[in-house]
Amino acid sequence: MMPILPPGKPTMRIQELAPDVLMFVGDQVESVATAFVNGDQVLLVDALGSEEDAAWLRDVLYGQMGKRVRLVAATHFMSDHICGMTLFREALTLAHRHHRHAFLSQNQPVASRYRDPDIVFDNLAMRWGRHQLRFLYNPGKTMDHMSVDVPSADLVCVGDNIVGNIVYLSRSDPALQRAAIGRIQQFGRSRVVGGHIGVFDAAVLGNALHYLQRMQEIVVDIRLRTAPTETAALMAAIRLEDCIASGVTPTAFEREWHGHNLTAIVAQSIFSLDAALAAREQAA
Repeated sequence: MMPILPPGKPTMRIQELAPDVLMFVGDQVESVATAFVNGDQVLLVDALGSEEDAAWLRDVLYGQMGKRVRLVAATHFMSDHICGMTLFREALTLAHRHHRHAFLSQNQPVASRYRDPDIVFDNLAMRWGRHQLRFLYNPGKTMDHMSVDVPSADLVCVGDNIVGNIVYLSRSDPALQRAAIGRIQQFGRSRVVGGHIGVFDAAVLGNALHYLQRMQEIVVDIRLRTAPTETAALMAAIRLEDCIASGVTPTAFEREWHGHNLTAIVAQSIFSLDAALAAREQAA
């Protein structure tokens, strides 16, 4: 029987990715948790974005399904992905050794959601039921990012190295994000589980790269050709339609986070180095 969803929470959903793999999407920022089930034991990759969502996740797994969470692994240690770590106190927690760097790099870290991981590592392979999960260090959006490659389920969990068909640029190095997405493409999986929204087919990776490239091109062009007093207004007006890949219809979530990108580009001078390098090359 499909677990019961709470009333009045339209963004919450549960999707079966395989007979022993469930994806949970919470209400808060559509944060994703992926449950790998081995008998009555569960390994979670990420743990949702609010205490309320994590409590719902626990109710479904423990109360409705009779399972127990034994391991919780973070694709990256930001507050909107680790809420269940403090709720599943009996479970071991796993994170990359740079997890504190990622946690402290957030715009709004929430200390109450922080739990020291029991196991820290760079790369790790683990057998869980019929699946081997490969936790591979893949810095991009944050310096602690991991990709969790699951060949037997033909999927990879990628955290926030993509946000649907776009990327989120705040507090990150766009070049590092580009390289991280490229490494994910090399896994060759047909399904990509993002840190938000849900699961996508592999084309989402190329779409995210397209968005990142177009954002850089447009912002660099503005910085090169416009007086400094005018750049902020022009960058704040960049349309998602001018950046999104052809044939992609943006979701409301992607549109919202494109807006956050425009704010971050101005406030954090994103792509200013790329513009300076382009200006130097033009002058050479």
